[in-house]
Amino acid sequence: MRLFGLIGYPLGHSFSASFFNKKFKEEGIDAEYTNFPLERMVNFETLLNSEPGLAGLNVTVPYKQEIIPYLDTMSTTAEAIQAVNTISFRRREGRLEIEGDNTDVIGFRRSLEDHLKSHHTSALVLGTGGSSKAVHYVLEQLGIGYTMVSRMSDQHSRIRRITYSELDMDLMSETPLIINTTPLGMYPKVETFPDIPYQALTPNHLLFDLVYNPEKTEFLARGEKLGADVVNGYEMLIHQAKASWEIWNR
Repeated sequence: MRLFGLIGYPLGHSFSASFFNKKFKEEGIDAEYTNFPLERMVNFETLLNSEPGLAGLNVTVPYKQEIIPYLDTMSTTAEAIQAVNTISFRRREGRLEIEGDNTDVIGFRRSLEDHLKSHHTSALVLGTGGSSKAVHYVLEQLGIGYTMVSRMSDQHSRIRRITYSELDMDLMSETPLIINTTPLGMYPKVETFPDIPYQALTPNHLLFDLVYNPEKTEFLARGEKLGADVVNGYEMLIHQAKASWEIWNR
């Protein structure tokens, strides 16, 4: 039996185990997918020693960047954005080689393109964690200009970066695409949401939340009340999972 899994912490919000185990059962694949919650990244080596048969792993928050020092190689995409969410294991001449890849890019792009309209030419990206790297990469590929929004500004960043307190009504009104890459609103803390001026939202806006549990976060609910189009992260996850499976079976 091939063993796959997910590392991160916490993992109560994860959908990967149910998705893959259902796939394995329906398609008669002799494999299992398990959650491996790691409170600290240093526990990764302990996991490798305790599960020598691992065939592949997904990586979620907060380890998409912290995993990099443990890798032997990285794909071109993962190298470009410096974030990893998929790990492959290769055993050559008795030595374990670990390769990092990123399917966030594939998942986000395919999901976003299904909802883009011609006026979605600029974006606000809320958050600067590992998931935001894939969003930046895709927006640049699509030619969509963007501004990062974070708790702290960064005058040295090559990309414009402002704080939430600097995000005013005018900028909100003139930026029709808003993407939440933070965990705010994710189960179990469903009452949380990004601190933005929601009153500036209109039916011209598209709100994309990478969170998928709950189905409709407070961020999306507030936008929907004002007529904005809203998309959660579920479609992105499906595309990501399919891409991970392709990588593990190369």
